[in-house]
Amino acid sequence: MSEFQLDGERSARIGFGEAVYCSGKSPAQIAAILRSVPETPLLLTRLDATRFAGLPEDLAGRLDYDPVSRTAWQGQPAPLRPGRHIAVVTAGTSDVPVAREVVRTLRFSGHAAAEITDVGVAGLWRLLRRVDELRAYAVVIVVAGMDAALPSVVAGLLPGVMIGVPTSVGYGVAVGGRAGLDAMLASCAPGLTVMNIDNGYGAACAALRVLGVMGRTPA
Repeated sequence: MSEFQLDGERSARIGFGEAVYCSGKSPAQIAAILRSVPETPLLLTRLDATRFAGLPEDLAGRLDYDPVSRTAWQGQPAPLRPGRHIAVVTAGTSDVPVAREVVRTLRFSGHAAAEITDVGVAGLWRLLRRVDELRAYAVVIVVAGMDAALPSVVAGLLPGVMIGVPTSVGYGVAVGGRAGLDAMLASCAPGLTVMNIDNGYGAACAALRVLGVMGRTPA
């Protein structure tokens, strides 16, 4: 009996396809999934270097693998759509792996995102000099660890859709990202949408839903 059932109709239902979450799966299980749909473009998330190294050479060789984001895709991503509508902002360099998961997920679905890194509140001037630039984006995804104050600041300055992603970066009472999650949920900046800890994939999917609705709404 097969241990998996792929959702081939997801794209038709919600506008973007299924992704394979690789954490908790063995290389043999991941290989079986890839072999079951060899001609189908497929996004893989949380594919760490050990699992990637455990894949058969013929399968690993046909994947576009990024060790920073721990993502891979089989086949070609969707063609790039014109324009850039999404910015991905990080508080610190340590938040880049989660932000890169956002960027890679969006690119697989045909959207290029602007990346603005290391503009956290410890040096607020770094953000303030980019505010006018950020106003141009319909969706701004802010990735932050520690106290995760940056999403509240950004959401108080910009008009677009704001999505916050807390990361597990931080010391002691940061508690693996829980302090950042609580801070975002308690934000006084109205309309800030909050993802789970380290869930860059979820943030990208939220952005894809927003853009999908914008594409169907008459001007």
